[in-house]
Amino acid sequence: MKAEKLKSEVKRMLIGGKNDPKDTEEQTTVKSFAEDQKKDEAFETRDRGKRTVPVKLIVGSVGRYQDFDGRFKFKSKDASPRLQWIRKAVMEGRQLDPVLLYQIKKKYYVLDGNHRVSVAKSLGHNEILAKVIEFIPSKKTLQNMLYRERAEFMDRTQLQAEISLTEVTRYNSLLEQISEHHQYLQKEQGDEVTFAQAAADWNKTIYRPLFTIIQRSHLIDSFPERTVADLYTYITLHQWHDTRDRQYGIGIDKLLQSNMQSFRRAMLSVRDMAYPELKQEIIFFILINSQIKKLGKVIEKLYEIDEVREVHSVHGDMDILVKIRLTRDLLKSDSEIISYFLRNQIHHISGIKKTITLIPGSSKIKKEELP
Repeated sequence: MKAEKLKSEVKRMLIGGKNDPKDTEEQTTVKSFAEDQKKDEAFETRDRGKRTVPVKLIVGSVGRYQDFDGRFKFKSKDASPRLQWIRKAVMEGRQLDPVLLYQIKKKYYVLDGNHRVSVAKSLGHNEILAKVIEFIPSKKTLQNMLYRERAEFMDRTQLQAEISLTEVTRYNSLLEQISEHHQYLQKEQGDEVTFAQAAADWNKTIYRPLFTIIQRSHLIDSFPERTVADLYTYITLHQWHDTRDRQYGIGIDKLLQSNMQSFRRAMLSVRDMAYPELKQEIIFFILINSQIKKLGKVIEKLYEIDEVREVHSVHGDMDILVKIRLTRDLLKSDSEIISYFLRNQIHHISGIKKTITLIPGSSKIKKEELP
């Protein structure tokens, strides 16, 4: 009896302490797109085009969710010839067509490419190239309302950078700022400026600098339920729209101007050294596994890329170490820039089997002493 009780306890611990059979079932199958679509009432679609998607966010399938366990492995023990062929192609570094995914909020579901996703997950890949169709949730919940507002904001502005707010209607406040900036740019430049161009300039010269100032001030520590973007919206609404004189402290008061355009002019005159986060350079490293027969050619191809600063053949589990320097774009996150570079410059090189990206946190570099 004690042995049976021990087995039951071990089984309960292995599935995360859940006793509900429904919870256990969630561990043995991926999510059904149809069920989640119905739950969120997500029927309005938008074509998001081709982009890289984090493999860990692919959680379900449109039509074949019952064929996989919770880790996206086929339940059938017999590996199909197609699965074996895809696995071999991926390990040889061959370029495959993008998978087709449906998206609901931050979750993705496979419409076409179940085998490729299964292989990517089993090999521990971080990203996969995909064509994405997003389904916008309409069920009236606070989370869904915020999501729709954010989606509409991103569609209208065409910004790629993440701007995360926690209060409804606040995205409209940012759109009003951009509209005001749009009018200013048209008057200042005398040429036709599109709304997307005005949004890009607003993001680069107004939003990102003040976002960085707030972030560095650690003011967010006093508001654990809010985001830095929330504080940006609150501060600018009171400072530039309602013209209320408030004290925010920690260096913000010294840098914040009385109106948006004055702040923009001040930021344009500030040198990059005052804001290390805005420096125009990204340094990172890539470890590469290569086919042995193609090792020399892979190194040559890598060396031809302008952004590659160093290429080393190394001994151990990996074959090649590459140092890369990219130019930072304040309209995109560093991860987006690195991902784009890897997809377009590295992953298509014949002979590359696997890559690992290393992004330095902090660095100390010794200057070479002259003899």
